[in-house]
Amino acid sequence: MNHGFFRVAAVVPPVTVGDPAANAKAIIDLIGELNSRQVDLAVFPELSVTGYTCGDLFHSSLLLDEAGEAMQAIARATAGTAVTAIVGCPVRVGNKLLNCGVAVANGRIVASVPKTYLPNYNEFYEKRLWSSGRGVAGTAFGAPLGNNLLVEVAGVKVGIEVCEDLWTPVPPSCHASMAGAQVIANLSASDDIIGKYSYLRSLIAQQSARCLCGYVYASAGFGESSTDLVFDGKAIIAENGTILASNSRWNSGAQIEVRDIDIEAINRDRLHIGSFSDCADNEACGDFTVCTATESRPATTGQPFELLRHVAPHPFVPSDDSAIDSRCEEIINIQVAGLARRLDATHCKSLVIGISGGLDSTLALLVAAKAFDRLGLPRKGIVGVTMPGFGTTARTRSNAVILMEGLGVDIREIPIAAAVTQHFADINHDAAVHDVTYENSQARERTQILMDLANQVGGMVLGTGDLSELALGWATYNGDHMSMYGVNASVPKTLVKYLVRWFAMRSTDSSVANALTDIIDTPISPELIPADENGNIAQKTEDLVGPYELHDFFLYYTLRYGFTPRRIYLLARTAFPNYDEATIKHWLRVFFRRFFNQQFKRSCLPDGPKVGSVCLSPRGDWRMPSDASSAAWLRQAEEV
Repeated sequence: MNHGFFRVAAVVPPVTVGDPAANAKAIIDLIGELNSRQVDLAVFPELSVTGYTCGDLFHSSLLLDEAGEAMQAIARATAGTAVTAIVGCPVRVGNKLLNCGVAVANGRIVASVPKTYLPNYNEFYEKRLWSSGRGVAGTAFGAPLGNNLLVEVAGVKVGIEVCEDLWTPVPPSCHASMAGAQVIANLSASDDIIGKYSYLRSLIAQQSARCLCGYVYASAGFGESSTDLVFDGKAIIAENGTILASNSRWNSGAQIEVRDIDIEAINRDRLHIGSFSDCADNEACGDFTVCTATESRPATTGQPFELLRHVAPHPFVPSDDSAIDSRCEEIINIQVAGLARRLDATHCKSLVIGISGGLDSTLALLVAAKAFDRLGLPRKGIVGVTMPGFGTTARTRSNAVILMEGLGVDIREIPIAAAVTQHFADINHDAAVHDVTYENSQARERTQILMDLANQVGGMVLGTGDLSELALGWATYNGDHMSMYGVNASVPKTLVKYLVRWFAMRSTDSSVANALTDIIDTPISPELIPADENGNIAQKTEDLVGPYELHDFFLYYTLRYGFTPRRIYLLARTAFPNYDEATIKHWLRVFFRRFFNQQFKRSCLPDGPKVGSVCLSPRGDWRMPSDASSAAWLRQAEEV
């Protein structure tokens, strides 16, 4: 492995049915190419040495002898390479003929794993030709043979199953994974019929998720007999529920898909999700023998590591618009359902929300309006409060008013400048000094107004702060940090604008839609420092704490996988070519310093709905002492 990544290839070679020598040559040529691409594990299709469609020729001793010789030639070709190849080949054991995945490495045959489940329905008639490998144990080609074998490749344990095995209620890969296999190789010869491909992709993704593993699938393609079936040549790589790569099918040449599987992420999930180990104990998977194929590939000196996988720069946001739309709808429904239940449980018919004209308070207000509609409550029960202060601009104030008018809520405007000025006099603070006291006094004054107004109308204060602000501690303690329900508590900043856009696209009020669009385009700011000479926002949050897209990226990989600063830095360099290394490193240090130092604010958060896999609620996903030291994380962030 390299940096915890394991390079795999799903390979579809052209085949010549019934000619093992020709097929061996094609496979050997590809092994040389795969070695030059630093592939650790290459998976070839089912019966790729002979072709899957030989039919009754499989009972010909000539074909079987030729296949055995071809398999030995392929094994010898791996000498001097770091590639472990798993190739499909018929294997005779006594009076049984087994359809096997044969692992070869370092010039030798390492292990053979036979197919367990033989399809004998519709177009398949495999029981005419083959025996099941269930319970078979022994040797083949002078190496271990059986269903209880794992192959260790560069420190990674690999399980093998063949085609139909995946389609059964309990695939052999389930037991192999629970016995320690981090990657599953599937050698297939799956013909194509209408609708089968999309179903198969779903099956592969789900099996990789269920087994918390990488899954490498290679299926027969060009060259197989077209007597009754047509083979499209599928090469698919999945990891823990996600398809990392899939080839363009229906090609006549060799097809190769190469990706890096994140073994460190798989190991972390297996450690974190205790039910995986519980299931392994409960299933009593039995003893598996580990056959060592290769040691770790020597590091390439003088060349930077190039990661062969897509790393999304915005992991909280889906990559295509249709997925974004459905994700936004789901998140909003979670937020609305949580708020509606809290209102119903407390018999509360009033909400008080501070509306700044920024993204977060806008989203909270939109969710509140939908929650009131769902409960059949009049929107006038929502009290939207603008509290202009020293830094409020005409742009944000106007958008806030337009939004509240369009939604039909109760609008209040309570300026805070006079009250805060009096407070400065009371505590003897110079109003010309724009320090943290200057800023936080405004935030706490606004929270006091909201809390007291909620008492006055018999309602609750709805918090507007988001997940990213909580991670960085970018909230005033006992100010905007506090509310009676935090509806945005697990929504990251990079996702908020997409949720607001979702509302804008569905608004039937053009003035509201235009205001929402402008809010999306407004620089993120708490507006606690006076505007510039042109009346524009002078205080921009991302100038102070760093780009939220970087911080959300750091947050995701810190919480979702527990990755180290060094590894997060590696991923960020791949995901963000628009930032230089020094910039990423700087904000990475800022993130870990703030994340640790600001835990005390997260330890006393109000309730709020969890919407995704990453959450900072002290009652749910994240329990961390407020006095934990960040020293080790900061040292490594400095050393990357």
